[in-house]
Amino acid sequence: MPVPAIGAVQPAATTYLPSVGTEPVSGAGGQGFATSLTSAVDNVRSLQSTSNELAVQAVTGDLTDIHNATLASTRAQVTLELVAAVRNKGVDAFNEIMRMQA
Repeated sequence: MPVPAIGAVQPAATTYLPSVGTEPVSGAGGQGFATSLTSAVDNVRSLQSTSNELAVQAVTGDLTDIHNATLASTRAQVTLELVAAVRNKGVDAFNEIMRMQA
């Protein structure tokens, strides 16, 4: 099936800019972000728990494969660093918004 040619880009007829002080737009994604952040924190807790369990098994000699413990520890560390970076960027964005003139 041939791909049709792309025509020239036409400018938008109208631009919607919400005015300050209006009601929040439903479906803006605020709940989606909060849910994503909550699930990321839950994931970090789960990874840290798994890492701790495998570390205890390694110390007690019950672990048969040290590779799994090393991977779990690294996953927990990297995920925690990622969640902390996202949190820091969120705080920076909030502080920047609060510095804006009204």
